[in-house]
Amino acid sequence: MGIRGSASHDARIARLPPRPGPRARSSAPRRTFPPPKAVNFDDYCLQKAAPPGSSTYYALRQASASRQPLIAALFALRRELEETAKETSDPAVGRTKLAWWQKELAALAGGTQAHPVTQALAHHLDDVKAAYPTLQALLAGFEMDFEQARYLDFANLRRYMEGVGGTFATLVARVSAREPDAAVRWAVPLGNALMLAQFVPEIGNDARHGRIYIPIDELQRYNVTAADLINRRYSDEFTELMQFQTTRAREALTAALNAIPASERRGQRTLRSLAALSFALLDEVERERFQVLHQQIVLTPVRKLWIAWRAARRA
Repeated sequence: MGIRGSASHDARIARLPPRPGPRARSSAPRRTFPPPKAVNFDDYCLQKAAPPGSSTYYALRQASASRQPLIAALFALRRELEETAKETSDPAVGRTKLAWWQKELAALAGGTQAHPVTQALAHHLDDVKAAYPTLQALLAGFEMDFEQARYLDFANLRRYMEGVGGTFATLVARVSAREPDAAVRWAVPLGNALMLAQFVPEIGNDARHGRIYIPIDELQRYNVTAADLINRRYSDEFTELMQFQTTRAREALTAALNAIPASERRGQRTLRSLAALSFALLDEVERERFQVLHQQIVLTPVRKLWIAWRAARRA
């Protein structure tokens, strides 16, 4: 079914708020670090990373019950870093928060963690010190959001995708992998592909926050400017550009899924569910003729549940 009209049960469309004007910088960072009161760290991670109805909520529940708390903690860490890097209006404040997370991850490695997310990681990780370099690499990936908001070509964008998407997928894959040390070979391409798929429906929201994850040379090739994206100007050229982005994301997802070894597929239910949800959302965006600059297209919870459940059971 399509998503046109209010009667659709397959997807929802949310209008993005008006393009913001200049915002005054905060005089002091709003601290969102450890809550003042003790909280259950597993509950905190679920609320942060996988609220009911989200894609992560349904993908997470395809993992084995014993693995879900650790995977939820990893998703919560990614969400904390993502909020810091992408949703902080003042770069100085964002860097301060990331520096705090740098110290908190070091504290995790030393056994003196304070935040509910790092407490969950300390509790569920089999070997914290072994995971520490990859956790640090994930944070370094998000630091790139403060270094540049646009990318000259796909090679530069791939570096960002590998730092964030590839690193995160590797962390998740290793939780259930039969051969954790070998997971990086197939998890990185899958993480990159999931990010490519994420860029397509989020292009309007990202542009509204001053970030454009389409390489400059590709914008030029299709005669689309950054101003077109920021000011929500649609055109035939924009449609062609988005068709190219969507096709590339689909091809990357297909190749990455095919590269997962047969012996590992059953254990990677969460990542495979996320890939299936990404395919479905790309289909909906294409059906809406890529009208993503002024609105956000999302799948309904019922459809997410069905897609994730079906994907997890396809070994």
